[in-house]
Amino acid sequence: MIAYIIRRLLYAIPILIGVNLLTFALFFFVNSPDDMARVHLGGKRVTPEAIAKWKEDRGYNKPLLYNVSGAGAEKLTDTIFYKHSLRLFALEFGRSDNGRNIGYDIRQRMWPSLAIALPIFLVGILVDITFAMLLAFLRGSYLDTAGVVLCVIMMSVSTLFYVIGGQYLVSMLLRLVPVSGYDIGMDAIKFLVLPVLVGVVSGIGSSTRLYRTFFLEEIGKDYVRTARAKGLSEPRVLFRHVLKNAMIPILTGVVVVIPLLFTGSLIMESFFGIPGLGSYTIDAINSQDFAIVRAMVFLGSVLYILGLILTDITYTLVDPRVRLS
Repeated sequence: MIAYIIRRLLYAIPILIGVNLLTFALFFFVNSPDDMARVHLGGKRVTPEAIAKWKEDRGYNKPLLYNVSGAGAEKLTDTIFYKHSLRLFALEFGRSDNGRNIGYDIRQRMWPSLAIALPIFLVGILVDITFAMLLAFLRGSYLDTAGVVLCVIMMSVSTLFYVIGGQYLVSMLLRLVPVSGYDIGMDAIKFLVLPVLVGVVSGIGSSTRLYRTFFLEEIGKDYVRTARAKGLSEPRVLFRHVLKNAMIPILTGVVVVIPLLFTGSLIMESFFGIPGLGSYTIDAINSQDFAIVRAMVFLGSVLYILGLILTDITYTLVDPRVRLS
């Protein structure tokens, strides 16, 4: 197991380097440091001196990938790529283009992201599995057909509809919770109720339909027919045998999402005014603060790779027949 994890981590290094190079190319070859300086300085008619000063203050006055005038290792280290991209591997996120400490901002904003993403994740799993089990129990009936149709309708509706509809119904008409905003401590609960509700409801359709498929696949296997032949009731067969075995693909699909909870939801946080990493990324894109966007792309890549490794490990834990090699 340990050897497998080490090997997967080593495999991740070239992947992250590739992601880093691609991100770097998109930001600096398509949008040069001079273009970035003009955007932040407020227009095209800025002086060359102001552009040069802006680039020097932020380290963008160096060559992109290779410094011809450098001595020895400085040919590679005294470049924009090394100072602004490779240092991300040491989790040195540096400073944003407006001078803020990106690492500090990430540490502060990850908690609001978790405060909204973690309840959506946990409550969503419980609700989706419960509904899927109910549809599997009622399989072939009119209620099962109606449930599947409802799931297809719900998964076909945009998340924005749930956000706007939830804000109008729960906040404006019923006046149960605020429309948007955030607070610290226990006062944050009233601001989190609606985003969590919207997040859970918007995911019911796709997840329930997927989990129902897993349950129906297990129901058709030989061990289920054997259990029924022994006289076990249908609820006992479902909850004691089918649920246990169907959780293998469910868990492996769910675990990969866990690390991404830290990066937040772009849509949810923006619409509900949650100061998390999702809104942090959106604000950086709107202000064209590429230092923040690069850091968030790299962080998302690292977390996703860790999620894939965690998925493989979880698969071996829930199914001992699988061996990592």
